[in-house]
Amino acid sequence: MSFSALAAHAPKAALEPYSYEPEPLGEHDVEIAISHCGICHSDVHLVDGEWGDYFPLVPGHEIVGTVVAGKAFPAGTRVGVGWQCNSCGDCSYCAAGEEVLCSENQATCQGNFGGFADRIRVDERFVFAIPDGLGSAEAAPLLCGGITVYSPLQRYFRKSSRVAVIGIGGLGHLALQFARAMGYQVTAVSRSPEKEAEARKHGAHEFLTGDPVPGSFDLVLNTAHAVLDMSTWMAALSPKGIFCQLGAAGEPLEVPVFSLIVGQRVVTGSAIGHPSVIRDMLAFAAEHGVQAQVEVMPMDQANEALDRTRRNQARYRVVLAR
Repeated sequence: MSFSALAAHAPKAALEPYSYEPEPLGEHDVEIAISHCGICHSDVHLVDGEWGDYFPLVPGHEIVGTVVAGKAFPAGTRVGVGWQCNSCGDCSYCAAGEEVLCSENQATCQGNFGGFADRIRVDERFVFAIPDGLGSAEAAPLLCGGITVYSPLQRYFRKSSRVAVIGIGGLGHLALQFARAMGYQVTAVSRSPEKEAEARKHGAHEFLTGDPVPGSFDLVLNTAHAVLDMSTWMAALSPKGIFCQLGAAGEPLEVPVFSLIVGQRVVTGSAIGHPSVIRDMLAFAAEHGVQAQVEVMPMDQANEALDRTRRNQARYRVVLAR
């Protein structure tokens, strides 16, 4: 049996039809018939060869579909798969339920064939039942973009904390929804004044286009790829405030040392989440009505969809559907 997919064979090459033979179904594997796959900017980086040579490359790691084989779920169960598809299962991080930190963690579409395909096989630990309250197209981006913002919001949550979300795009519009539902005081930060109405619709209490007032925020999530003036944003943090980098900026962040020392401020990063946190996130999203704002396009228009994402034209996530 072969799986059909769309693959890039060289950096910045167009995706073309591609067939491959999957690995034999393992004892703990789940085979999924894919119905939807979101497009993340990480897919663009991979297709454009910016993160290494993984060609032939089948992109896609925001996958929703139905189970067709495997022991962990009944056939027909609607499930999802995100960025991570496996880990060693034996190290101290895996034993503690922190599989993302495993040195042998495997990416769904970086060294493996991802979700721009008709089927995929994944270790059952990284397959998640999709709650009935979530639509498949709207749920797909939660499996990467959603968990990327949910993890730090959950990790650093303090009741009535003031959070700033920088960048109102694929990550940012989800961060606003999660933060509002959790009880944060939420400020959206964007250089585009025309995004204010949508930012407020997604949950922002306030909208900021200029520099923040010193001491304004307990937590800052930077979902943008642009390099910031870190002197300004470190000053914007309260004592013990946290600046969390989520966007894959191409240049280093230059953090003034004394802004860390004075006030015991923290600069950190975060990426996706452990399986247990992904399950919590999906349940929370279903309960509170958090969902991605999506543009649905046919799978055979993947090249056009990738280009929309590459040009930052998606509002706010493109999802491919079969």
